[in-house]
Amino acid sequence: MTRRPRRNHSPAFKAKVALAALKGDRTMSELSTQFDLHPNQIKQWKDQLLDGVSNVFDDKPRALREPEIDVKALHAKIGQLALESDFLEGALDKAGLLPSARK
Repeated sequence: MTRRPRRNHSPAFKAKVALAALKGDRTMSELSTQFDLHPNQIKQWKDQLLDGVSNVFDDKPRALREPEIDVKALHAKIGQLALESDFLEGALDKAGLLPSARK
């Protein structure tokens, strides 16, 4: 059995499939043959639609919402990168491989 190449579906197609699944007038098997998709994929899109429905009536538009930033994780990453940079600079300096412009 040969596998077909991965397909990328448009958001409009996903919405169409999820709404058809939400209607409930056809079984998941019928929908999967109609849209040529796996039933699990249809279920995932239906669940995503149901999870995202509350955002439709949100007061703030999606573009104005501030992304949630984990400052602690960013500070930890900065510290890690600074430590690695200092370590490598010291190691290159000891090995004599550091360019003279950096010394």
